Amino acid sequence: MKFDVLFRDLVAMSTLLLMLSAPAPAQPPATAGGTRTVVTVPGMPPVPDPSNLYSETAAAKLSPAVAGDLRRIYVPHIQSNDVYVIDPTTYQVVGKFKVGLNPQHVVPSWDLRTLWVANNAENTTRGSLTPVDPQTGKPGPPISVDDPYNMYFTPDGKSAIIVAEALKRLDFRDPKTMQLQYSIDVPKCAGINHADFSIDGRYAIFTCEFSGTVAKVDLVDRRVLGYTQMIQPGRPTKVVKGSDGRDELICTTWKGMPQDIRASPDGRLFYVADMMADGVHVVDGESLRQVGFIETGKGTHGLYPSRDGSKLYVANRGSNKIHGAPKGKGSVSVIDFATGKVVANWPIPGGGSPDMGNVSADGRVLWLSGRYDNVVYAFDTTTGEVRSIPVGKEPHGLTVWPQPGRYSLGHTGNLR
Repeated sequence: MKFDVLFRDLVAMSTLLLMLSAPAPAQPPATAGGTRTVVTVPGMPPVPDPSNLYSETAAAKLSPAVAGDLRRIYVPHIQSNDVYVIDPTTYQVVGKFKVGLNPQHVVPSWDLRTLWVANNAENTTRGSLTPVDPQTGKPGPPISVDDPYNMYFTPDGKSAIIVAEALKRLDFRDPKTMQLQYSIDVPKCAGINHADFSIDGRYAIFTCEFSGTVAKVDLVDRRVLGYTQMIQPGRPTKVVKGSDGRDELICTTWKGMPQDIRASPDGRLFYVADMMADGVHVVDGESLRQVGFIETGKGTHGLYPSRDGSKLYVANRGSNKIHGAPKGKGSVSVIDFATGKVVANWPIPGGGSPDMGNVSADGRVLWLSGRYDNVVYAFDTTTGEVRSIPVGKEPHGLTVWPQPGRYSLGHTGNLR
């Protein structure tokens, strides 16, 4: 029996237990004509198309802010502590520069004027951020901060969010000086790492890699709203009292490893890559309940919307281990947002380990680091054909620059 059938049966068995305690998801406001509207938090840019929050990241919508920026792929290497620079027109490495220890991700700033390399120095709780000028491709002096595994920005642009993974903490800092503003502890989120934001900017959902859960954080009242465990279809389950006091369905013999997370075009659902489940969980953002599962490939890790907002590219790293072997069963799956179905699978000839990256500005190439194979992959988004570019040791969260969009929410280019 297929996973999606098993999952539906699983949910059906638990419905009677959950329906009395779980309120219906809040519905977005509507105008008199029935058209959905989105009321955003103060300072956040408006949502032009509530049916597609990726509408402003279409291929033709480069911001004037990125005019004159170099067309480059910036590739951080966890082990060699440097960043390689690739020219996407020639597919050649054209430069490299040293950064701090264990650079994890290259993150575009909210105003699109700086690329930040997050060096989290895994053996300590003190790391650094290296600013890169996208017009010259040159790094500036690093800024010391606590444990910057990943980095995001509040939708209003007032704060950078440093994901201090080892400390189970989110540090909100001035987006330019990186001076600390305030922190939110997330004590039940072991391995907090990736996030995405509600369409109105009021909350974010973070993945907890080592807890097998996701955490919902209120960005207005600055508090954790709750956690929920990801469910693997076919595994034994039971109903327990959740952190929010409501009944919650959990797996009793299995714990997932949630990685990247992305919102659906209408903002109602969140897709959560799970490296242990070999697929993508689907979570209702308002209720924080899992409502589906999509099987993709081994070691599901990175998630990237297509430039037209119709598809989700899923990087399957080819291993369920954090430190996997080269030439694994790596692939890319393509999910159709409208149907929730996988419509294509792109294997890597000879094996590989596609990890993190993003889509080119024109939408024609999906760029991904080859985590265990010391390469960068360039997938043709029409044919799925792939070419490899040798780089440094253990490439991770590369970014493509420039990208379309008005502002950046962080990571390797979550633009809107």
